[in-house]
Amino acid sequence: MFFSFCSALSLHYLCVRFATTMKFEFDIIVVGAGHAGCEAACAAARLGSSTLLITLDMNKVAQMSCNPAVGGIAKGQIVREIDAMGGNMGIVTDRSSIQMRMLNRSKGPAMWSPRSQADRHRFMEYWRETLDATDNLSLWQDSVRELIVEHGRVAGVVTALGVSFKARAVILTAGTFLNGLMHVGPVKTPGGRISEPPATGLTEQLVALGLTAGRMKTGTPPRLDGRTIDFSLATEQPGDEPSHHRFSYLPGTASRLKQRSCWMVYTNAEVHNVLREALPQSPLYNGQIRSIGPRYCPSIETKIVTFAQRDSHQLFLEPEGETTAEYYLNGFSSSLPWQVQIEALRHIPALRDVQLYRPGYAIEYDYFDPTGLYHSLESKHVPGLFLAGQVNGTTGYEEAAGQGLMAGINAHRTVNGMEPVVLGRDQAYIGVLIDDLVTKGVDEPYRMFTSRAEYRILLRQDDADMRLTPLARELGSASAERWAVFEAKKTDVDDLLGFADNYTVHAAAVNGALEARGLAPLRQGCRLRDLLSRPEFGVMLAAELLPALRARIDRIPEVRRDEVVEAAEVRIKYDGYIRRERELADKILRLDEVKLRGRLNYADIHQLSTEARQKLQAIDPDTIGQASRIPGVSPSDISVMLLLLGR
Repeated sequence: MFFSFCSALSLHYLCVRFATTMKFEFDIIVVGAGHAGCEAACAAARLGSSTLLITLDMNKVAQMSCNPAVGGIAKGQIVREIDAMGGNMGIVTDRSSIQMRMLNRSKGPAMWSPRSQADRHRFMEYWRETLDATDNLSLWQDSVRELIVEHGRVAGVVTALGVSFKARAVILTAGTFLNGLMHVGPVKTPGGRISEPPATGLTEQLVALGLTAGRMKTGTPPRLDGRTIDFSLATEQPGDEPSHHRFSYLPGTASRLKQRSCWMVYTNAEVHNVLREALPQSPLYNGQIRSIGPRYCPSIETKIVTFAQRDSHQLFLEPEGETTAEYYLNGFSSSLPWQVQIEALRHIPALRDVQLYRPGYAIEYDYFDPTGLYHSLESKHVPGLFLAGQVNGTTGYEEAAGQGLMAGINAHRTVNGMEPVVLGRDQAYIGVLIDDLVTKGVDEPYRMFTSRAEYRILLRQDDADMRLTPLARELGSASAERWAVFEAKKTDVDDLLGFADNYTVHAAAVNGALEARGLAPLRQGCRLRDLLSRPEFGVMLAAELLPALRARIDRIPEVRRDEVVEAAEVRIKYDGYIRRERELADKILRLDEVKLRGRLNYADIHQLSTEARQKLQAIDPDTIGQASRIPGVSPSDISVMLLLLGR
């Protein structure tokens, strides 16, 4: 009895002491430590908000749940924008890179997109280092069971362990974990990722608070043992060599890891026959999965049905790390039974003896209609609640990270009584992404493409820092080091452009080289800028012929020389296109200066079409510009509203 009393007293003492030393109140709580959550937490903390990041497993922060790569078409531009705004994805990717490529180099610079293979484990390790080194940021390993809502506003969270944390804003970045359900053939397993449990209860609570939920589906391919792959029957895809391209504009982020190649193989008729015969066992085609999958990253089952006339599809063997034997089979996402996956793969010559680490699987999860958000990513239904990442209906690490960055910035500004920051469609792909989500909504997992941006020549990967770092400096998210690097680069680019404007090239100095290359010679001297405007005549060729230019380039510090030369050359060659697109953007974006929210009662405006009234009431756009981008709102509807506003 005495010992029981002493034990109870000791437990009471420990609980009281714990409660008085442990911090339970924060400015901002971030739920989920995926790519969106990590960027959100770091952004909010970096700006000065006391921030708590809650995650199921602190050893799997920023897990690459699908392919071990960052960037790609339009996605690479997003990563450079994140970096320009002071985010971390670019730095972490550079440090963990095992292959770097610049895609679309055969096209114009608006289409150039950096892409990096990453060491999956190093990527998580470097992100964990980043989180641990961030001031104002705490971590808690647990799952969130419910939100605390007081007086209609979010006030904190309650975890599965029964711990209550209070906050003035909560950022939900739950990824695929909300009621996640995985499929391998007929086998269904609750989970947000392989071997990780789902998050339950939150969807139901948020729906009760007014949010609209839906279900989406994504998938992942098998992981293969590289020791059982016959690479002599595959086509090698090395990285760019030598490559000066990186995601981060900061110096010193280059990878020190061993660089590795990817490999390409093809499916064939035998593979397709195995898959086709097994379609009745596919959860996608037998009714087991009813949710919507990503159009632009289809499963192998969907490919053979949609493109039935094709005899083969490309597959890419991507290494998972610097030293591991594990390979990701890009292009073979599947939810078919594991036996079918193995049988199909063994009809590919390079994979005839392949051993799997695990089969591919599909996963269904909850998301929320993003038209229920403001451009700040704050919920219209629950003040103080921000949503970012796949819970908004997107797909991809980069799209999630971009949303997370902006949610973190805007949550900080909200709790400090400041106006939110909204990136324009002419300012960043992140701006295009968020505007598309909150204005148009989604009916399938959203993926960013260059074609979604009206002003993509303004949104190049080479000038994300010129577009966004001054804003980051103003917001406080750019470090002193980043600002110094930006100013130095800008000075060097401007100096090189000034040199090209003022330097006269004499015909005799270059005509021999021009004629030797089959190019039209100069008839008289001209400005260096005019010569460089020729599509076939580059800066480095000119430097071989003009010692003054060579000397000017050599004055640029080597650490940024290639980047400065590339930026200047793009500005010269595409100057006319850039100026014309800037003028067009300025004209169209004037509509975004006409404020709309709260000024009109759409239900009473019978001159508007019925569809327009319904869409405008549901979305409640901020500006005339946003209203003009809502599907179903016609130019005549816009004219009616402008007239009613006296414009």
